[in-house]
Amino acid sequence: MGKSAQQQQQQLTNSPKKQRSAVEDINDRLRCHNLQESLLSSASGYSNYRGILNWCVVMLVLSNARLFLENIIKYGILVDPIQVVSLFLKDPYSWPAACLIIVSNVFILAALYTERRLAVGTISETTGMILHLFNLTSLLIFPSASILTVTSITPVGGVLSLGTYTVLFLKLYSYMDSNKWCREIRHAKAKRMTRSYSCKYISIGTAGLLNMYYFIFAPTLCYQLNFPRSPRIRKRFLIRRLFEMVRGNDQKHCPKILVPNHLIWLIFFYWFFHSSLNFVAELLQFGDREFYRDWWNSETVTYFWANWNIPVHKWCLRHFYKPMLRKGVNKFLAQTAVFLASAFFHEYLVSVPLKMFRLWAFMGMMAQVPLAWFVSRFLNGNYGNAAVWMSLIIGQPIAVLMYVHDYYVIHYGSTT
Repeated sequence: MGKSAQQQQQQLTNSPKKQRSAVEDINDRLRCHNLQESLLSSASGYSNYRGILNWCVVMLVLSNARLFLENIIKYGILVDPIQVVSLFLKDPYSWPAACLIIVSNVFILAALYTERRLAVGTISETTGMILHLFNLTSLLIFPSASILTVTSITPVGGVLSLGTYTVLFLKLYSYMDSNKWCREIRHAKAKRMTRSYSCKYISIGTAGLLNMYYFIFAPTLCYQLNFPRSPRIRKRFLIRRLFEMVRGNDQKHCPKILVPNHLIWLIFFYWFFHSSLNFVAELLQFGDREFYRDWWNSETVTYFWANWNIPVHKWCLRHFYKPMLRKGVNKFLAQTAVFLASAFFHEYLVSVPLKMFRLWAFMGMMAQVPLAWFVSRFLNGNYGNAAVWMSLIIGQPIAVLMYVHDYYVIHYGSTT
């Protein structure tokens, strides 16, 4: 029996299966190369670059820390926040831009009051529309007239004021439109003897006031009765976004950094659309965080403009573009009209604070229409994406230099 077992074991050892595994083991030791792509090649399918992103963040923090220490050592603390607050409290009239922004509450309350009258039926739809349009028109004329007449308002203060009023204009227009649609739904359902729960009015009483100001501060331009809300405020998320906001602000204003215009624009994009809007949304528990999409992958100009600023895009789509299509306007004319309105506001936000009218921003925006046609017709894929990047890298600095040149000539009388 012992001999038989020994023979069986020898047979197993000499079996083809054992021989194959031995050969494979030797081959594994001899072979150390396989057919494969480098990780940074697109063909590899690798996409986990988290470590590189962390490296960028670490380098950014270290470089900012060095510059911060250099400026503190060389210049000291140049701005005392306590003195700034005390100066504003002692002499508020020396802050005309801040006063102008505070006055904007009048237009907010006027829109709310008009909607309350329409809700209870004390004024007609025609009267309400006239009051709303007068309020919206005043929103554009009043701040620009104030900036042009008050000499103490600086260009920076003017930009902040007009930016606030422009955002308020878009919000109140959406507020007017949305409530009008709700009334139309209520009247249509009333004729069918049914009740509408989706458009129940909350423009009356304290709830209406709170709802209005929540919308004013929320990071959106499109009004609806019930916004999606996040379940809680994440403190760590809030602190991270606040840190990014402060850090981004330091990057832009540090006198030691001479950053090209394009990089400043990229920093502003991240600071505003990611850090700032997410901070406000988290603070207000505003649930919709889609403030931008993958505009950096844009292969057409229209894709870029539809995805880099989602709040404005949603407003244009909801209150301007689709209503024109419903009225029978063709798509090209509707898109051109959207670019025309955008060009007006770009020029409005630049020319009025600088108190000079050169139309560089207007022409730059309208030039996007033929550029969009050219890129979509003759370029695609990476070539289209490269064309979009070239328009961003070259177009914006040229427009900025035009305004800087003209502003310097007007105020200093020489180009040398």
